[in-house]
Amino acid sequence: MFPFVLPEIFCQEFPRQGIISYSINHPIVMVFGMGDEESWSKPLGRASVFYYGVGHMLNDITSACWFTYLLVFLTDIGLTPRNTATVMLSGQIADGFTTIFAGELIDRFGHFKIWHGAGSVLVAVSFSSVFGICLPCKIFRTNSSAILTISYSTFAAIFNVGWAATQVSHMSMVNCITLNPTTRVVLASCRNAFTMVANLSLYAVALTVFNVSKPRTPIDIENQYRWIAYLSIFIGCCFVSIFLIGTKEPRLKQGIHGTSNHRISWAHWFKKVLYYQVAIVYVLTRLVTNVSQAFLAFYVINDLQMAQSSKALVPAIIYICSIVVSVILQEITWTGQRLKAFFTAGGVLWIFSGAGILFLPSTMQNLMYLLSVAIGVANALMTVTGVSMQSVLVGEDLNGCAFVYGSLSFLDKISCGLALYILESNQDTASILKGCHSIMGCFSVTRYGLGLVPASCALLGLVVTYTMNLHTPDSKPLLEPLLA
Repeated sequence: MFPFVLPEIFCQEFPRQGIISYSINHPIVMVFGMGDEESWSKPLGRASVFYYGVGHMLNDITSACWFTYLLVFLTDIGLTPRNTATVMLSGQIADGFTTIFAGELIDRFGHFKIWHGAGSVLVAVSFSSVFGICLPCKIFRTNSSAILTISYSTFAAIFNVGWAATQVSHMSMVNCITLNPTTRVVLASCRNAFTMVANLSLYAVALTVFNVSKPRTPIDIENQYRWIAYLSIFIGCCFVSIFLIGTKEPRLKQGIHGTSNHRISWAHWFKKVLYYQVAIVYVLTRLVTNVSQAFLAFYVINDLQMAQSSKALVPAIIYICSIVVSVILQEITWTGQRLKAFFTAGGVLWIFSGAGILFLPSTMQNLMYLLSVAIGVANALMTVTGVSMQSVLVGEDLNGCAFVYGSLSFLDKISCGLALYILESNQDTASILKGCHSIMGCFSVTRYGLGLVPASCALLGLVVTYTMNLHTPDSKPLLEPLLA
């Protein structure tokens, strides 16, 4: 914890443009006239929501490629499961620590778009190296396992540093854009919808590459994943440009009336029971989505013995369903009880899906497409409501909101990194299948990682959600539309 008091952030919306204005000076006084407060409570325009929603596309599409194909790619280039897990863990640790420090620095200095733009540059440059040729191997003229691991671990760490800076700056903007709790959920839902678009774009690219390119050698297989990564970066950069052009930099404004309010300290959040509840639910939600995504390609190929194109087709079905549900969720007037109810529905659906994955035999592999629909719906319900619970936690305490998003993301990255490291390190035992027969299927580390772990996390998330007391400022349903 830092011993000094940081200046607080003041955010003021200009409703005509549908954007926010933001700057930073000395300790700031939040001064609202009646008109300002009313404008903050109004829904945003569709253009403003769109510009915000596409701002995380580069992060999302590279993240989808990271979790879906990195383990497969590193295995194909000759790394052992343990070394592959080390590369993944190094990136997650770098991501986690950068996330929490980025949150603190953004709260102190502001400049959302600078953080976002700089992080995006790091993501684009380093991600092409993660899936690129091992440069140290060329320099030292060796392909030793140690050099490969160090090289890819370094670029993975740099990639995740940029990823974290972009993520925290983008997520923490939600609470500076509006005080309307329903509109905040709309922003989170729009962001989540474009996350699904990013994932779908990745799998569309992957499906095209897998069908067009017919690999004959291991080098050809490696080049397939490299093309997928390069095209993903290009698509993501296009949408980041739209975000940076369409969204103006928020400016801070120093108040000249009233009393000074210091920035909210870390201790303020640590004293709230809801902080710990939201943290647990958010981390469990991320474990559900990330762990399942990381082992999906292994599962459909190795356990179900489906065609190579299923590595792109099955995830695509999941994200098409997620997009549809996310769009529907934008039209709902949200309260604390509805957040809990929809999260519960998603969790229950994932529990049943996990059970299906765990016991699905390869002879009934086509049922995986049906399970993909259920998983897509469950992911959307849990992700939209899980992220929106953070906005309820922050409420109108805008000074320090980046710390909330940063600290919860830190827990998310570290827990996911450890979980994937443990599972992937034991992937070499996956070939020793136990309990194989026509009904129960064959149990492996991959099957447990995709079915049992996410289902268990969903169950625990339901228990914690039940204990929450989510209170939204507006107890009455909104009469105006969600998007102006």
